[in-house]
Amino acid sequence: MSIDPRALRDSLGLFGTGVCLVSVRDAGGVPHAITVNSFASVSLDPPLVLWSLQNNSEVYSLYSDAPEYAIAVLSSEQATLSSLYATKGEHVLDDAHYDIGENGAPIIRDALVNFECSLEQALPGGDHRILLGRVSRIVPGKAALPLLFYSGGYRQLA
Repeated sequence: MSIDPRALRDSLGLFGTGVCLVSVRDAGGVPHAITVNSFASVSLDPPLVLWSLQNNSEVYSLYSDAPEYAIAVLSSEQATLSSLYATKGEHVLDDAHYDIGENGAPIIRDALVNFECSLEQALPGGDHRILLGRVSRIVPGKAALPLLFYSGGYRQLA
C-alpha cells in the first residue's frame, strides 16, 4: 500500500505539538536557531530528549553532529520568533533573543524552559536525522502559555 505524502503530512498535522527553537553556535561562535516541533522526551534516567532534522535542511551540517546545543520550549508570545527562525536563510540569532548557556549554546530569552544538551546519538530516520540529546542543565524561564502548532498553524490554549 502506498501512502500519499501530502495526506500523511496533513494527517500528522492533526497531532498538536509544542514549538521549540534548537540553538547552536557554529565553529566561529556565531549563534544560530532553527524552529522545530519534533521535540520529545525519551528518558528520565538518564535524562534524554530527542528532536529530528530534515536531511535536506540548509543548516543540516551545522546541526547534524553538533556536540552541544539547547532546546527552548516557546511561549504563546513567541510566535514571531518561531516564524523568523523557520524561514530559509534566517537562522543567525539576533543578539536580543539569547544569552549563552553553560554548555556554550544559546539560551532563548523568555522561553518557557531551555534544555542544555549534549549529543548522545544521531540516528538515520528516513528523510530526517534523529538527534538524541542528554540534558545537562534545565534553565527555567517565563511563566506563560505554550506556543502550539496544529493543522498547519499556531494555536493557543483556550
